[in-house]
Amino acid sequence: MPLINKPRSHSVVPGTTDHLTRLRIALTTFFALDGFVFAGWVVRIPAIKQQTGASASALGLALLGVSAGGVVTMTLTGRLCRRYGSHRVTVVCAVLLSLSVALPPLTHSALALGLVLLAFGAAYGGINVAFNSAAVDLVAALRRPIMPSFHAAFSLGAMLGAGLGGLVAGFLTPTAHLFGLSVIGLLVTALAGPALLRLHAPKPTEPSKPSNGAPRRAATTSRRIVITFGVIALCTAYGEGAMADWGALHLEQDLRTSPGVAAAGYSLFALAMTAGRLSGTVQLMRLGQTRVIVCGGAVSAAGMLLGALAPTTWAALLGFGIAGFGIANLFPVAIERAGAHAGPDGVAIASTLGYSGMLLGPPTIGFMADWFSLPTALVSVTVLSATAAAIGFTTRRATGHAPLRHAA
Repeated sequence: MPLINKPRSHSVVPGTTDHLTRLRIALTTFFALDGFVFAGWVVRIPAIKQQTGASASALGLALLGVSAGGVVTMTLTGRLCRRYGSHRVTVVCAVLLSLSVALPPLTHSALALGLVLLAFGAAYGGINVAFNSAAVDLVAALRRPIMPSFHAAFSLGAMLGAGLGGLVAGFLTPTAHLFGLSVIGLLVTALAGPALLRLHAPKPTEPSKPSNGAPRRAATTSRRIVITFGVIALCTAYGEGAMADWGALHLEQDLRTSPGVAAAGYSLFALAMTAGRLSGTVQLMRLGQTRVIVCGGAVSAAGMLLGALAPTTWAALLGFGIAGFGIANLFPVAIERAGAHAGPDGVAIASTLGYSGMLLGPPTIGFMADWFSLPTALVSVTVLSATAAAIGFTTRRATGHAPLRHAA
């Protein structure tokens, strides 16, 4: 795409390099904020479990509220983005996410916790569909595979949120900590929201329509491809959700670590994901999508097996880091390719399937932990990571490769 000289006036012309750069920065801010707020909630799960007196299975059902609220909202968010624009929906959902994160520490039963997590999950699911839809359009405008960089911002925000949570866990109550996250989220939204609203989204590229072929068959094929990437996203989200909801508890409960070290476990996982996603564009341009998915799934499976079954804290932390690096680019590649094949509808379908992994993860691991043990339950992440790698390999010809391999 040819570069257009920046106008001398202070206005930013849609489609210019300056406009797309500002839009990328604004979207990156919201990806980072989402990760920061979510990780801040995650590291306080052990304290809130103790506060509510919930068993592992009861906590798993309560945590189901996050995923249930998210999956239900995602089906509606796609329509809202079509009507009002993904930028507006992103800002509104950021406000709701920031407000709802302060609610969990105000509960004192698993039932009440599950109900407030429905609201938190609804905001979380909504903002994920909204800013991923905006990011897919921006990727098409830039003609570069930069989707992993947005998810790197999410991981970086998660790392910072988890690290901050580990630092304050010893002297701040969950109520004070999560209220502080709420204030930070509202401030960031107040600063970045107006900029995002002023920047018009690039016109999305419509999926090509067959001229004299069979449009129904083409639509069916496209839908199958979208569902395939959605299943890969599901396997990935299951693993991310497992680490978010149960990683810290595994370190604290099974390996007898301190709350600070337990929080550092998820922070290390997020750091490894950040590193993997920061290098994601280079990986995609050099290796292609199939190799990134297959190799990433295999590495994640090996790392999670070590993290779940290692007898020492340091070995478990190493495993979590390996798993984070391996799983890093599976979800962003799946979402971007679904959007490239079917536009906003593809993003909505793949996102809904993807976050269904988080819907299945918390109760599945909770019940398995009660029946067997938490380490055994976490091995299910290894199985699904390997499944994602196998799907990526067996469907390599059907899904094709990204056409975005050159700079703008």
